[in-house]
Amino acid sequence: MAGKVLEIKQLLDQDGLACEIARRWQEWNDRRKPWLEEKLELRNYIFQTDTRKTSNSNLPWKNSTTIPKICQIRDNLHANYMAALFPNDDWFKWEAYTEEDAELPKRQAIEAYMKNKVRESGFIDVVRRLLYDYIDYGNAFADVEYINEEIVDEETGEIIPGYIGPKACRISPFDLVFNPAAPDWKSTPKITRYIKTLGELKLEVKEMPGEDWKMEIVEKAEKVRHELAAFSTNDINKVDAFLVDGFGDLSEYYQSNFVELIEFEGSINNPVTGEFMEDMIITVIDRSYVVRQTKNPRWMKGSAKVHSGWRLRPDNLYAMGPLDNLVGMQYRIDHLENLKADALDLSVLPPLGIQGNVEDFEWGPMERIDMGDDGSIVELGKNLNGVITAQNDIAQLELKMEEMAGAPKQAMGIRTPGEKTAFEVQQLQNAAGRIFQDKVNQFERDIIEPLLNNMFEIAKRKLDGTDIIRVMDDDIGVTEFMKVTKEDITAKGKLRPIGARHFAAQAQLVQNLNGIFASPVSQLIASHVSGKQLAKMVEEVFGYERFKLFSEWAAIYEQAEGQAIAMEAQQQTQLAASTPLTEEEEMLELQG
Repeated sequence: MAGKVLEIKQLLDQDGLACEIARRWQEWNDRRKPWLEEKLELRNYIFQTDTRKTSNSNLPWKNSTTIPKICQIRDNLHANYMAALFPNDDWFKWEAYTEEDAELPKRQAIEAYMKNKVRESGFIDVVRRLLYDYIDYGNAFADVEYINEEIVDEETGEIIPGYIGPKACRISPFDLVFNPAAPDWKSTPKITRYIKTLGELKLEVKEMPGEDWKMEIVEKAEKVRHELAAFSTNDINKVDAFLVDGFGDLSEYYQSNFVELIEFEGSINNPVTGEFMEDMIITVIDRSYVVRQTKNPRWMKGSAKVHSGWRLRPDNLYAMGPLDNLVGMQYRIDHLENLKADALDLSVLPPLGIQGNVEDFEWGPMERIDMGDDGSIVELGKNLNGVITAQNDIAQLELKMEEMAGAPKQAMGIRTPGEKTAFEVQQLQNAAGRIFQDKVNQFERDIIEPLLNNMFEIAKRKLDGTDIIRVMDDDIGVTEFMKVTKEDITAKGKLRPIGARHFAAQAQLVQNLNGIFASPVSQLIASHVSGKQLAKMVEEVFGYERFKLFSEWAAIYEQAEGQAIAMEAQQQTQLAASTPLTEEEEMLELQG
């Protein structure tokens, strides 16, 4: 038996660098266990249908109703974040660093290329899922990859077109660990865990030959699985070198068709050679062997992974979410709701106190009960004043929860009590939404902007030859196809999303304009206000450029054109009336 265990240990001999990375993953993952437990409890409260699956199940109440307030706040925040980030199709623009790269053809090529890639790669759907992470876990993580979805028909050799280009991808907060005590996100090493089938790994190695994958290590991992099949489960489990997350014991992992990949990004000291390796990507398979070790290929130093936290903590990169400190209030709401329901049940169907000699009876309307001389029945009713108090407490708690999450009721279109002017309503909405606006701006800066620019960087780096993209011509409203080369999109500058910032600036500007022109000040400044510039401002603020609604004196020219057409039609009518009829026309007119 000892020989078998020794043989298995030799078979699972681990590489020193792989062991160091696997140990670091386990260490950082263990440190965040309390955080993971909090998130799992929060998730139970978000998706609960009754209180039996949460900590409220410990209460001795008969009713188990839940008021899904946390879930409603979550949906409210998500809908408003999406509306603010993507108010229209032109939610990002190119900002050049040089005069040459700011020229119109260059800007149009870059913006058209990225709009096509954003649309075809499902970028907005990825952001939609990232926003749920931002709200649920307080932390959103994303990365970019370059994919080629073209398929070659094996029979005809025909190339079936598919999407080629950069793609944003979500990373689950449970699959990524880092040093939470690092000064900032950029400087911390990152370790990401992936679960793939052995076939998926082989295909990825085959399709990415330039990524320094070690095919011999993949073959070794497959060989280990075949050789371990000859040993019993008990023999394998005696080698307790590690447990793979989600698979239980070692035998279950090696008998499955899955492999675990742990990918390290950053700088690390090689414990075997003593070499300090800077800005590396190191991939470990089975927590035992290094299957890839390469220098980060990006043109910019550091990982392409991005992170945004909702409520930042001092000296800790793991941020809080908007729902974290509302769990206790949700617990209280469900507690009061079921307390109220139980009290109403007791008032409608109260327990009975029976004294003396009373025969068996059924409790109900018009029932006859036989009692002896000393027999009596008394309803043990409850005081319902507490029910009214509980209802008021629930309403106050719900209002507080929305305010603390940065989602006031005004964001749902519910107006606060009291008579107000339109200006006052707009002013209150802007003031009430400051927390909301700050958080959506933060997500835009931390996630969307670097993610867009990382997609642009990998597109420039990977693009080979010519890419044909589909664009819409706004002038004539038809679809056109544009050929884009690497030179067309190579420029110094960055893509800047303006959705959320445009959303806030527009609301503030409209509010100020309404206030000015609704006041006596407008009469004093009327002679100094340029109608042309005001029209341009309205066109830019509301994004009406593509509709061509505003141009100099457009209404006057259109009125003149209309008058000219009307005069021409009138002249034609008069000419027709003054022209003598032919004999045939006179006969037809007399017959009619």
